[in-house]
Amino acid sequence: MLRRSSLADNILDPRAQAMYKYSFPWEVPFVTDRALPKTSIADRPTVGHPSAAAALGTPPVGHPSAAAALGTPPVARPVRVGIAGATGFAGQELLRLMARHPHARITAAMSSGTSGSPRKLPALDRIWDGAVVPFDADVLEDATDVVFLSLPEDVAADVAPALFDRGVRVIDLSGAFRLRDEAIRQRWYPRTRTPMVEPVYGLTERHGAALRDAQFVTCPGCYPTAALLALEPLAEANLLAGDVVIDAKSGISGAGKTPSERTHFSECHGSVSAYGVFGHRHGPEIEQELGRAVNFVPHLVPLDRGILETIYARVTPGTTMRHVHDVLQAAYATAPFVRLRGDTLPEIKHVVSTNFCDIGWRVDEPTGRLLMVSCLDNLVKGAAGQAIQNFNVVLGFDERAGLLT
Repeated sequence: MLRRSSLADNILDPRAQAMYKYSFPWEVPFVTDRALPKTSIADRPTVGHPSAAAALGTPPVGHPSAAAALGTPPVARPVRVGIAGATGFAGQELLRLMARHPHARITAAMSSGTSGSPRKLPALDRIWDGAVVPFDADVLEDATDVVFLSLPEDVAADVAPALFDRGVRVIDLSGAFRLRDEAIRQRWYPRTRTPMVEPVYGLTERHGAALRDAQFVTCPGCYPTAALLALEPLAEANLLAGDVVIDAKSGISGAGKTPSERTHFSECHGSVSAYGVFGHRHGPEIEQELGRAVNFVPHLVPLDRGILETIYARVTPGTTMRHVHDVLQAAYATAPFVRLRGDTLPEIKHVVSTNFCDIGWRVDEPTGRLLMVSCLDNLVKGAAGQAIQNFNVVLGFDERAGLLT
């Protein structure tokens, strides 16, 4: 049984309190900032320009009399957010971005371990001045409405279902629950047990409708995000023919914060190496969502962050550059974080520290060969940024909140 939110207790108008208490079975009521224009989710209502209130002679949003003047409930307090695994690369990125989110307040930031002293993060000084404390599920339950899990897979496999069972909305950045087939999942994530409720696969641009009001979201991996955003629309349009090869290159942060020989500076500086050939867990994730086999080969490159995937495929006879453009444009016409570059192939430096995925392509029409390049920042669009994008869609906020606004 999901616990009832206390958010309704903070609504300004007592009559509106009663309406919220009995109208919403979920934990956090949908909240809309009228200063943020809506985009991307087709059936959301369009919100007017922020100057509309002045033009209409109505009080500004947030003023106690605004609800009565506009005939709508007043804005509720920010959503209480917890971040578990806040000292990792993706966890720190979550803290940096969520600290400025207009509809959220960070009420808990925890490491993945259960012991240790509170820890300040100097890189976030004056952005977020709290301290990261040891993990405590009871505190997360009591102090938060939504929890982001940026934990190792084995830890998330236990923590995510436990929090969900306690009525906490969970957005999981680990890979523990991405694979739906139990036999395949047991090969790659043996600690994970089948959850009581199947989580929504949080590739935001492709599953926006399923994400609305979801209680449990599993965010895609960084490599699959870049590959699927490029390929899924073409697969759905039946434009792909034959083998698909994904030659993927990632910066060192994609390997996580735990040091290893492979991520040692002396080993990776000035070098590029393939790894996980026919043995990387993101391969079956891409195949699951794409519905076809792929040859996926990841590489480690001496960069802090960023992913560039060069994708090779064949298209059905008669397919042109224009056909590919039209399919991708139809898929992402209202997607604020997918930038279509056409035959101008994207580069990592164009997307670093942003939530954008840039996609370029070329078609050799006489031979039917297709080349695509998909770029993103593995810590933002490939992790923290996409998780926040999902948070926004789940709770009915503008998809760009905290990321572009």
